[in-house]
Amino acid sequence: MTTTTNRFGQPIGHPVPAWQPPAMPGETLLPGRYCRLEPLSAERHGNTLWEAWRQPDPAIPGDTHGEARWTYLGGRPFADAAGCHTWLRQCSAEHDPRFMAVIEAASGSALGVAAWLNIQPAHGSVELGHLNFSPRLARTPAATEALVLMMRHAFDLGFRRLEWKCDALNAPSRRAAQRLGLSFEGIFHQHRVVNGHNRDTAWYSLLDHEWRLLAPLFECWLSPANFDAHGRQRQALSALTAAADLPPRPEPA
Repeated sequence: MTTTTNRFGQPIGHPVPAWQPPAMPGETLLPGRYCRLEPLSAERHGNTLWEAWRQPDPAIPGDTHGEARWTYLGGRPFADAAGCHTWLRQCSAEHDPRFMAVIEAASGSALGVAAWLNIQPAHGSVELGHLNFSPRLARTPAATEALVLMMRHAFDLGFRRLEWKCDALNAPSRRAAQRLGLSFEGIFHQHRVVNGHNRDTAWYSLLDHEWRLLAPLFECWLSPANFDAHGRQRQALSALTAAADLPPRPEPA
């Protein structure tokens, strides 16, 4: 941690010259190669999201009705199409969290949602979360691109810090954070009670100067040249980010 000293000889954080709080994220469409992100709308996105979310995930044994992907989000908050539309309307009315729909470029269908939350422009900090990608979207280039688009938008606006928090038992979410190059910051033990069960929360983050080093690697991975005729990646994103050689974050003395 870079420090300076105040007039009392006490160490304080380094100056942030000409700091201006960034604008709120999520006010515009974010286009990509494999997907685009739009501010969430129950009317525009509700039907395809309901159909996508009710499909079972073949990667999760026993998930016959598409409910397993909601486990670490507190459980699916609706039981039918009408309930899904009601929930989406509630989400789209929020400004924090600010929900975005992930639209698959090939089909034009909404196949998942993600959100910015804990938005703190005064401090330049924002969290990326509330991720729910349908089985059709999960583990695809579009899913990765959706996250990259949200990260890029936050840093382009001027945020200094992007956070990622998840249930410490949610191994796929933790792998995703590491794959994207975020740094593990620790576990908040007994952080929450969710549906009568303890939740320890794992914290990850990415800082603005780290983003500038990772952004070209994301572009390299998302390039069509990185995928063969069957859509299989030639080079793993985790290998690229692991080799990025981000500068260490010094601890306070």
